[in-house]
Amino acid sequence: MKGQIFSLIRTKYNTLSSSQKDVADYILTNPDKVMMNTLNEIAAACRVSETTVLRFLHKLNYNSYQLFRINLTQELSKDNQETVYDDVGFQDTEDEIIEKIIHSTVASIADSRQIIDPDSVKDVVGKIAGARRIVVAGVGASGFIAQDLYHKLIKLGLNAVCGNDPHIMNILATGLDKDSFLILFSHSGESREVLDMAAIARERRCQVCAVTSYAKSTLANQAEYLLCSSSRETMFRSDAMTSRIVQMVVIDILYVSLVIALGDGILPQIHSSRLAVAKNKI
Repeated sequence: MKGQIFSLIRTKYNTLSSSQKDVADYILTNPDKVMMNTLNEIAAACRVSETTVLRFLHKLNYNSYQLFRINLTQELSKDNQETVYDDVGFQDTEDEIIEKIIHSTVASIADSRQIIDPDSVKDVVGKIAGARRIVVAGVGASGFIAQDLYHKLIKLGLNAVCGNDPHIMNILATGLDKDSFLILFSHSGESREVLDMAAIARERRCQVCAVTSYAKSTLANQAEYLLCSSSRETMFRSDAMTSRIVQMVVIDILYVSLVIALGDGILPQIHSSRLAVAKNKI
């Protein structure tokens, strides 16, 4: 797979310790040097111990630095160096900013192929299709993402509601039961309002799907279903920004998979939804 090592580093980035992130940053920005560096030289360049470098490699499922360096060299020899992320700096021109932002966003979407689990998508689609009522929720920026999924669900004629206000979310949660399905969006997986809603859902025996960037977050641990979106934080651009783009991709995947699962009998409903919206256009 093109740029597999670089994609793997980016998708694992949020699971790394601060010192391991220093190693990741060095490799992403200095791949040519890494091909020539010894383990000791990388550790010195990153101001970490050799053990830290090895622990970082273990996170990537490499048992030795030598094997990692060989694979990196092979990837770079195939002209894959363009997949390396280059952060925006104060000296960059508008043209360079445009190039780097687009490049990093495309890389994040490509990385999502390694994050999004097909079996998890299939399971979530099955739960949505079979639920008596679907409740979608999130706060802040995640609330806007939740709204997009809600919009797509009602286009299909499904019994869905959405909340992005803490009070409304808790009220919606009181109507949950074992035949409902709750989908919660939270980039960090630690938003108190979202966790409160998940707690109410558990009390009412309603299963929860978490859409988050952190597989080890509190929300992820409290959910029966998990869809991950992960990206890398940079100097000027929060990882939440690119994460939201990946979450939009996840929503599109869910929507299209749901249409396929429901079959061609759903097409008249989609057509009706489009006609209803078209009436509002000049």
